[in-house]
Amino acid sequence: MTPATKLLKKAKIEHQVLEYHHDPKAQAYGLEAAEKLGLDQKEVFKTLVVQVDEKELVVGIIPVAEQLSMKLIAKAVKGKKAKMADPAVVQKTTGYVLGGVSPLGQKKRLKTVIDITAESLESIYVSGGKRGLDIGLAPKDLQQVLNAQFLDIKAE
Repeated sequence: MTPATKLLKKAKIEHQVLEYHHDPKAQAYGLEAAEKLGLDQKEVFKTLVVQVDEKELVVGIIPVAEQLSMKLIAKAVKGKKAKMADPAVVQKTTGYVLGGVSPLGQKKRLKTVIDITAESLESIYVSGGKRGLDIGLAPKDLQQVLNAQFLDIKAE
């Protein structure tokens, strides 16, 4: 069990845990998860942590085949500028290793924005807290447990 799965169990949120053998040579963890689990790339979402205005860490959750718009995520949290957060800071703040960062059960809860495309899906898959582990759940449940908002945050 990871902090992510413990959180969902405690909150009594219906979810599905999927595991696959992670290849250490994989370049894109999210795309690897979609391929190995036989899921549509539109349903598998990656968790990215950005630093907004040099002070605040924010989580962006977007489809694995997409890129995060720094401009849109900064705007979503009423900031001016965003950049990818330092990997060491991400690991320390979330408690997860890169490639296994879950939006759920992080050491410190961060403001979270989920790309609007998730809202229309029946279920989405996010990292379960380690490489090779994904969790499937309803986007609305993810939004509620994280107190997140649905906004357009992917790059065009």
